[in-house]
Amino acid sequence: MTSLSVAIALAAGAFAPDGDQALTDAILSRVRASPGAIVAVSFRDLQTGETVAINPDSVFHAASTMKVPVMIEVLRRAQAGAFSLDQGLLLVNSFASIADGSPYSLNAADDGDTALYSRVGERVPIRDLLRRMITRSSNLATNQLIALVGAERVTQTARTLGALRINVLRGVEDQKAFDRGMINTTTSDDLAALLIAIEQGQALSPQSSAEMRDILLAQEFNEKIPAGLPQGTRVAHKTGEITAVSHDAAVVYPAGRRPYVLVVLTKGLRESAASSSLIADISRIVYTHVMRTA
Repeated sequence: MTSLSVAIALAAGAFAPDGDQALTDAILSRVRASPGAIVAVSFRDLQTGETVAINPDSVFHAASTMKVPVMIEVLRRAQAGAFSLDQGLLLVNSFASIADGSPYSLNAADDGDTALYSRVGERVPIRDLLRRMITRSSNLATNQLIALVGAERVTQTARTLGALRINVLRGVEDQKAFDRGMINTTTSDDLAALLIAIEQGQALSPQSSAEMRDILLAQEFNEKIPAGLPQGTRVAHKTGEITAVSHDAAVVYPAGRRPYVLVVLTKGLRESAASSSLIADISRIVYTHVMRTA
C-alpha cells in the first residue's frame, strides 16, 4: 500500500504529489469543480497506515467540530472523579462573553437542538448534555459543559492528544468575542489526531473511549461524509457549519476491515448544499480508493 502525504496550496492552484497520483488527482479535480472552495483533508487508514494530508495545518474556524475536544475533556474529568455523568446541572441560558464579561443568551432558532431550551431552569444530567452536544450539535449543552470544565482545559487536553494547533477559547454565539476575532480554531490534522486517539483507545479509558465512539456513531446530521458512503456504513463523526464554513470529521467503518479516519474542512462556499455535496464527494472518492486497494 502506497503512503501518501500531500501538502497543497489550493488557493494558488499548486500541489506537490507524493504517492498515489490517481487519488490525489481525483480529490483535487473535485475541489476545483467548486470555485471558491478552500479545503483541507486529513485521511488515515488504520488498517494499512496510508495517509493523505491536504492543507493539514491550515487553520479554519472550528464551528461545531470543537465539540469533540469538549466531549473528551468532560469524560476525562468524569473519569478522574470530578463529577458523575449522572449528576444534574442546572440548565441556564446566560453566559459571560470572554470579550468583556457581559452576559449573552443563545437563540433557540440558531441551535441544532431546540428541544433543550424547554428545560432551562431544570437540572439535566451531564450525560444527556454530552450526548445532545454531539448528536444534535446542541449549542446550549455545549456552553453549559464548557462552563463546567473550562475552555482552557479543553485545549490543553486536546494538545496532549496530538491536536497541536487546536484552540478552544469559548462557547458558542459569543458575538462580542467573534467581532474581536476571538474564535475557536482547528486544523484537519488536529481533528484527525483526536479521532484516532478515541478509536484506538488512547484518549481515555477503554470505557470512556467506547462511550465517545457510541455518541459519535449516533450523530443525526449525516449529509456530508456519510452521504458519500454505501447505505448502512457505520460512521462515528461530528459536523460543523457556520456561514461559508462546513466541516465533517469521521471514523468510517467499512464492512470487513479496520476503519479509517477522514476529516474534511471547507470554507468559501456560502451555500450549505454545495459544501455538503463537496464533502460527500470527497468521502466517496476516498471510500472507493480504500475498498479498491483493500
